[in-house]
Amino acid sequence: MKITEIHVYAIDLPVANGPYTSSDGDIHAVNSTVVELISKNGLIGYGECCPIGPTYAPEHTLGARAALAQMLPGLIGEDPLNRHTIHSNMESHLNGHRYAKAAIDIALWDLAGKLYGARVCDLLGGARSEQVISYYTTGLVSPDDAVRIAMEKRDQGFKRLQIKVGNRPIQIDIEVIRKVWEAVGSDMRLAADANRSWSARDTIFASSSLSGVNVVFEQPCDTLSEINAIRNRIQHPIYLDECTTDLSIVAEAAGSGLCDGFGFKLTRLDGITGLKTARDICQARNLPHSCDDAWGGDIIAAACLHVGATVDPRLNEGVWIASPYIEGHYDEQNGIRLINGKINLPKAPGLGIEPDMDKLGTPVASYA
Repeated sequence: MKITEIHVYAIDLPVANGPYTSSDGDIHAVNSTVVELISKNGLIGYGECCPIGPTYAPEHTLGARAALAQMLPGLIGEDPLNRHTIHSNMESHLNGHRYAKAAIDIALWDLAGKLYGARVCDLLGGARSEQVISYYTTGLVSPDDAVRIAMEKRDQGFKRLQIKVGNRPIQIDIEVIRKVWEAVGSDMRLAADANRSWSARDTIFASSSLSGVNVVFEQPCDTLSEINAIRNRIQHPIYLDECTTDLSIVAEAAGSGLCDGFGFKLTRLDGITGLKTARDICQARNLPHSCDDAWGGDIIAAACLHVGATVDPRLNEGVWIASPYIEGHYDEQNGIRLINGKINLPKAPGLGIEPDMDKLGTPVASYA
């Protein structure tokens, strides 16, 4: 089996009832990139990557498409089942840019599942449940709004809440965390996500001020060196997110005890293949983690979901998807939907998503 055609699509994803606010700013819409791999026998695999603008991380939308243009011509004629060869091929054409490579990797898994008549989660070892837990993110809001959202999501069935903090006076963040904990802390697991915007000083101060409050600090500081410096000076567990830019960092952080868990992003780790390895590292070290991505539509949501379904329930912090925050689906019938804090796994082979080509529109690039 050979890859005979590749098409790249650009899709706008408006934020429903936006903007969505985090420490990095307001998000009104994102532009996602979908990759379509077509094999000689007619099977098609879909992948996706969707950075949040040009400032949240080094990844950005135009960079993804430039990276794909550098790699995709060299994939024509390759066997889509030989992921090792294709990953080596991508490396030979472009250093780095894992987020763009992740879109190709996702499409390879989708295509393989369709060939074998198996879901991606089955190829990854099997789903531990047909319903995968999710969690909700508040956005950067006032203390009263955070409490209102927390109580609403608790009543809807969510068991974990991520509270966005950062880029404002630390006293406000402390008030938000404490008030949410007082309102729902006995019913929900809480994580305060600063998206690396707290200083070491503010992280130490927040931990001291929140003594007795059960909350995880997710990526409080910008760098691993900052986190290492305060690791033994705070009372709260630390999860890494933005710093986990490759698997070597995941392995080092897990092995050295630098963190107590992870908020993984699928496209940051080369796609499904990399996230599977990160899952196994966490299993070996008994570390909880999520299986997420920064944003995106049904394809990337399905990819996160299939990996998340295979995580040991003791360690599963859930799968975050953008579906509640964006309008519409690529696949209206099988699109990934969040219901009462859980997401149902698709039943069809591969990712279980067949995009409406009218919604994808005209390719912005094609290779054959």
